[in-house]
Amino acid sequence: MAKRTKREDIVEETKVTDHVLVPKHEIIGEDEKKQVLTQFNATEEQFPFLFSTDPVVREIGAKPGDMIRITRVSDTAGETTYYRFVVEAV
Repeated sequence: MAKRTKREDIVEETKVTDHVLVPKHEIIGEDEKKQVLTQFNATEEQFPFLFSTDPVVREIGAKPGDMIRITRVSDTAGETTYYRFVVEAV
C-alpha cells in the first residue's frame, strides 16, 4: 500500500458542507419530488441542475435523477428554498 501524505489526509477529512458559505443541501424523496413538480407545474428538465460531479452532490450521495432541496439563510431575505435536479456530468 502506498504511503499517504499529510495533504491527502487533510483533503479526505475536509467536508465541503462544513463551510459557512455552503447552504444546506438535502436529497428529497420521490413523493416530495412529485409535489414540487406539481407545485411549480414543471418537469425535471425545467429545473436548474447540478452535475453529479459537484463536490456537495458527491458528499451527500446524490445520484443523477435525484432532486436536491437547498436552504439558504441570509439576514436580508430570511430563509429561502431552491430546488436543483442532479444530472450526469458530460
